[in-house]
Amino acid sequence: MSSKYIEIMEEIKLRLADGALIAGSKLPSVRQMSEHFSCSKNTVIKAYEELEKEHLIYSVPKSGYFVVNEFQIATNENDVIDFLSAGPDKNVMPYVEFQHCMNQAIEQYKEELFTYSDQQGLYTLRVQVVKYLQNLQVFTQPERVVVVSGSQQALNLLVSMPFPNGKNNILIEQPTYFGFIESINLHQATTFGIELSMEGIDFDRLEYIFRNNDIKFFYIIPRFHNPLGHCYSNSEKKKIVELAEKYDVYIVEDDFLGDLDPNPKSDPLFSFDPSGRVIYIKSFSKIFLPGLRIATVVLPTLMINNFLRYKFSSDFNSSALSQGALEIYLKSGMFNSHLKKVKEVYRTKMHILQEACELLLPANTHFSKPTSGFYLSISLPENVTAKQVAHMLNEQHIYVDDASRMFLPEYKKENLLRICISQVNESQIKLGVERLAHCIALIDSRKNYSTPWVSLYRG
Repeated sequence: MSSKYIEIMEEIKLRLADGALIAGSKLPSVRQMSEHFSCSKNTVIKAYEELEKEHLIYSVPKSGYFVVNEFQIATNENDVIDFLSAGPDKNVMPYVEFQHCMNQAIEQYKEELFTYSDQQGLYTLRVQVVKYLQNLQVFTQPERVVVVSGSQQALNLLVSMPFPNGKNNILIEQPTYFGFIESINLHQATTFGIELSMEGIDFDRLEYIFRNNDIKFFYIIPRFHNPLGHCYSNSEKKKIVELAEKYDVYIVEDDFLGDLDPNPKSDPLFSFDPSGRVIYIKSFSKIFLPGLRIATVVLPTLMINNFLRYKFSSDFNSSALSQGALEIYLKSGMFNSHLKKVKEVYRTKMHILQEACELLLPANTHFSKPTSGFYLSISLPENVTAKQVAHMLNEQHIYVDDASRMFLPEYKKENLLRICISQVNESQIKLGVERLAHCIALIDSRKNYSTPWVSLYRG
């Protein structure tokens, strides 16, 4: 018996992956399959028997073969190549040092732990944050800093609250962070998009939108964009701030990975208008401990009271213990030495990933080339969808992200994959890309099968 049965198995797995076959679907008969693949009935039976052993299909006497369940198999953590998770690398998390800070915080902030602490956040933490932000070219005062329970809380509050410009609509890059899209959907906020690529945005288009669409704020990820990995140049950032000033638009700057920037001359948008046009959000989740749920927001003075009202109705105040521990961690200098280590880890991983993509991805595939950060995006060939690739790789315990959820409906692209390097093991990156490349090539080469297969299922 030839290896034709393996080809049949792979074809069925592909149809399971792309959703053409779902749980309970009946497979084409042995006779139909033998005609379609120009092989003997025994070859088809062998393929079906092997798929039964893998618990993907089952047979019903005199009725045929059926799909057992959605195409997914449980696995050991050791077998996984994780290009999906976006939390920090577990191997560089400062557990021991931070435990020490937690113990000190319990000792130091006993009183605050048993009462509701300052709504705006521990003043001593805000002082440390202001000192830390100076390294990122954000110069402000503790009075303008509000501590929030993660950047997602800040974004959600900013979507829901009124702004001093009295405007109602929001502008976002396309694609952008999925959590923000969720917030605008939940609040049913009218939202416009502006296309972003590794070459940047169209400034004439940006000005047109600012001028004509009653924009409350422009949500922007200026460094190591999620999902593209794109960074704006300083001159582009300056131009964005000037246009926002001209048309009375606020900017919400999500600088969640700004700390990883290897370019010491790269500045945040905030530095081009520190007086209040730019609202600056700094999360400590991605480079530190996500479970801490601490981020900070630098707000214009005239927005602070209103922001605090909205925050108060959401959670009274953010965890005093987390705040106290972070304050001690920043003050001790531990955070800066941790940062030095993680900058190197992520820069190295990104370099390995790009080398592997250059070497292994098919020629009709394009990928972004960020200098660091967590994310790299891959544009697949036209007839290959990210959903198909993600499903197919899932079977091999390789996890990637279909970026279609990061678009507004009118901008949606089905062929963009997001690859995240933060939790993948350095030694697994090349193997993961190799399998990804094989999967893309396999789906791409089989586009011609789709028509007869559809008719087989319907027949």
